[in-house]
Amino acid sequence: MRKFERNVFPYLLLAPTLIIFGLFLFFPAVNGLWISLTKWDGINPQIFVGIQNYIKLFSDRGFWNSFLRTIFFTGVSVPLVYVSAMSLALLLSGARKGNDFFRAVFYWPTMISSIIVGLTWRFLLGEEFGVINYLLTVMGHSPVKWLTDQNYSMGVVIFVTAWSMSGYYMVMFISGIKAISETYYEAARIDGAGFYHQFRYITLPLLKPTSLLVLVLSTVTIIKTYPLVYALTQGGPAGATKFMVQTIQETGFEKNQMGYASAMTMILFVLLAMFTVVQFKVNKGGEQDAD
Repeated sequence: MRKFERNVFPYLLLAPTLIIFGLFLFFPAVNGLWISLTKWDGINPQIFVGIQNYIKLFSDRGFWNSFLRTIFFTGVSVPLVYVSAMSLALLLSGARKGNDFFRAVFYWPTMISSIIVGLTWRFLLGEEFGVINYLLTVMGHSPVKWLTDQNYSMGVVIFVTAWSMSGYYMVMFISGIKAISETYYEAARIDGAGFYHQFRYITLPLLKPTSLLVLVLSTVTIIKTYPLVYALTQGGPAGATKFMVQTIQETGFEKNQMGYASAMTMILFVLLAMFTVVQFKVNKGGEQDAD
């Protein structure tokens, strides 16, 4: 009986989760890899073509442009989300009056559909009928092409993305900060440490697990961003905000090239894996340096 409890019973408890993981994650991933090796329009029988889809990708300038835009978008948005969420958490982690209200205010955007967020900001930033341009006109300034000028569109998408996501990760940082024992800060204050030194030598090191979680989750979420960007700019102007997910969607569902789109998806999967591994390596290296 004891051998059963030790060797079999834990796997019985894990079985429901493993079955769900297999059906909805592992099997679709393996199936996607197979489809990427075929020529398929989503309706007719699949034709095995081997690595032809991947070879074709190397000369697909449109795909690689969207790939580079995705790298840039992620590289700027993730640090911005991290800094914004951390700053909000530091400001609102105490028990001061009104903090609960402001936490709810900053968390509120995460409760809204990303499509609604995109459409709302499109209404605010519209060139002819946008609220912000109307206010600029009233003050004597010319309207700004926030969404139709390549000089502004990427910045707008990055800002709206950070605005919509920061409150979610703020909650994680607040939980992490509250888990830090107050005795560390009391000892630091006795030694004369100010806010900066307390943050650098106490808060930031003890928040490493939370920071890693925020970085990994925000990276995965931002790389996969599609509804918000599409509702905001539809990938324009002239493809300036078209990222990998939109390129994959258009290839698979508008051009009916499901096999080719699946090959693109495999590249996206590798990109996500690389970002995640790098973040874990950096975090592990930081812990070893601290030791």
